[in-house]
Amino acid sequence: MGTSGKLEKAQITILNGKQSGESIDCKFNPSEYTMEKSVNYGELKATGSGASIMQFVDGNAETLTMELFFDTSDATGPNGSGEVDVRKRYVNTIDTLLKVDGELHAPPVCRFVWGDGIDFTALVERASKRFTKFLPSGVPIRARVNVTFKEYKTADYHKSEVSPESTDKTKVWTVTEGDTLWLIADEEYGDPSYWRTIANTNDIADPRGVEAGEKLELPPL
Repeated sequence: MGTSGKLEKAQITILNGKQSGESIDCKFNPSEYTMEKSVNYGELKATGSGASIMQFVDGNAETLTMELFFDTSDATGPNGSGEVDVRKRYVNTIDTLLKVDGELHAPPVCRFVWGDGIDFTALVERASKRFTKFLPSGVPIRARVNVTFKEYKTADYHKSEVSPESTDKTKVWTVTEGDTLWLIADEEYGDPSYWRTIANTNDIADPRGVEAGEKLELPPL
């Protein structure tokens, strides 16, 4: 609830593509949701010791998972028929978030908002639908949908995250014994996750395969 005490309804809005602006107003808010964030580490074997050194590689996008409940049993269909298909009213819009949009050549970005509690811009990674109540005609009027959203951030956002102290011109780094791309990226850019930038610039397929004496180009971010 917001500070006014008004019951806030969760909403999913499509942000781009042909159906930009369309939204689902959730009649029933989720009873719970899960947010997960993880990072990746590379395991390096220290020569001669058998010990392992863990090096940070990169971070994964945050995910938001929940079950949404939809019911149209008390809704009125066309011409007062009472037969309101829960797929047409709600579920098909979620399906749209998993389909390739003709304008974008990719699924659209969406935004999940629930009052003051959560505002999450994301792509829908998966949706599992379970229909649990039907009219005599077989039309489903109740559904439970498990949805996983994956955090979406634009390239401009990532640029804003780059340290202002990072390099502004291409430099050359001579690899010394014990150097790794993670250590070089941390030293030069202040963030070891930029090892990929160095690897791509120097056509390095194996980030552990750099050798002492090798010269690497360090491009500006």
